[in-house]
Amino acid sequence: MSQHSVITGANRGIGLALATQLQQRGEKVTAVCRTASDALKKLGVNIVENIDVTDTDSITELAKQLHDQPIDMLINNAGLLERESLGNLTPQTIEAQFRVNAMGPLLVTDALRDNLKQGSKVILITSRMGSMADNGSGAYYGYRMSKAALNAAGVSLANDLKDAGIAVAMLHPGFVQTEMVNNAGDISADTAAERLIARMDELNIESTGQFRHSNGDSLPW
Repeated sequence: MSQHSVITGANRGIGLALATQLQQRGEKVTAVCRTASDALKKLGVNIVENIDVTDTDSITELAKQLHDQPIDMLINNAGLLERESLGNLTPQTIEAQFRVNAMGPLLVTDALRDNLKQGSKVILITSRMGSMADNGSGAYYGYRMSKAALNAAGVSLANDLKDAGIAVAMLHPGFVQTEMVNNAGDISADTAAERLIARMDELNIESTGQFRHSNGDSLPW
């Protein structure tokens, strides 16, 4: 039986690239999104639309649609980036990033807990911008704060799920050419996905709870 991977935010960018590459290697893929793109529809994977990771009713609906389907890899990829700076702080955008980037992955993982089993993996697509030690440029308040919060949730998940044999990883994809950054990155989504999948394959219960770059480097908290 092929491995089943569930990916949030799978309609474009890194999520779409992950869905494509995992399907190409023979995995069953469930692509979760608010609205499926034409590119996602062409893949022929299982698509669950109208899912907003900030909405509890949406998350409940996702759990219903995946009822009794074992999940080998849950990839929490959906994310939001805004660009706050001092003098340009908007509480609404900061809160929105917390809800998508930090709360969403936690709530989705909790809702799908019964689908996970010994040997399953939970992946949190985070960012080195959530690192305290690595912050040398400031700004991006909502994004940095929400990704730091996601990392904190990831460590707790790693501790809480370890006895069940479920491993958790916080993975930074790199500076990727996606719509989120107006395609200003230095690697393609395809390259990022390839690297991320390599890190997912390496993940085991002994390495659970780590914060790593897609190139394999460990990142500072």
